[in-house]
Amino acid sequence: MLDDFMMRATLAGLGVACAAAPLGSFVVWRRMAYFGDATAHAAVLGVALSLALQISIFAGAVAVALAMALTVTVLSGRGYAMDTLLGVLAHSALAFGLVAVSFLSGIRIDLMAYLFGDILAVSRGDLAVIWGGAAVVVGLIGWRWSGLLTSTLNEDLAHASGIDPRREKLILTLALAITVAVAIKVVGVLLIAAMLIIPAAAARPLSRTPEGMAVTAALIGAASAVVGLRAAYVLDTPAGPSIVCVAALCFALTSVTGTLWRAG
Repeated sequence: MLDDFMMRATLAGLGVACAAAPLGSFVVWRRMAYFGDATAHAAVLGVALSLALQISIFAGAVAVALAMALTVTVLSGRGYAMDTLLGVLAHSALAFGLVAVSFLSGIRIDLMAYLFGDILAVSRGDLAVIWGGAAVVVGLIGWRWSGLLTSTLNEDLAHASGIDPRREKLILTLALAITVAVAIKVVGVLLIAAMLIIPAAAARPLSRTPEGMAVTAALIGAASAVVGLRAAYVLDTPAGPSIVCVAALCFALTSVTGTLWRAG
């Protein structure tokens, strides 16, 4: 079954959807869209360092993405507006990553695959990494769901409940770095933030509870992966962007539906 490249691609897309959906819900609730974008852009530098040091691309991407996220956390509130800080770090990391890639001699690298994804080239080993990373992310979010949700709603309430908001943010940051690393092969660094945010945003008008929103986001993400891959196959379009386009159409549909439902 796994000898079929379309089956491997579909399983990879479903794995990324499972990891990104609950995490994307927190990104939407906390208004961390730029934070996710900055972490994703840093992954290019992680890829370059991994190839230069001949280590796992997954490990390098996780390390650099986590370093970027921690840097943003440490520097926030020190005289710079958060959007300014994220803009500087995100574009700087992407630029340094692209420059670092140009210095790699004797190594052939398909830069477009890392920028926009190459889901059709996913191997069995890649599937193991994607689903392993997704399991870790879902496990982390599930384990700390109550604490993450409480600290997201109100930090004072979290303190009163004996929850450290900084610890919860660190867990969220770690989960984000892992998600970026596993998704880089599927949709690429430039589209990872879209898969984090769009399914969760599309699920919001349809959901009455936080748990319902996370589950609905996972279903929308999974449907986007399956339909997007089929559309790419039939229309001969890029697979990663096609998946994001389907997710965007789902967002438009649920937004209109939600507006009509509230008006009625």
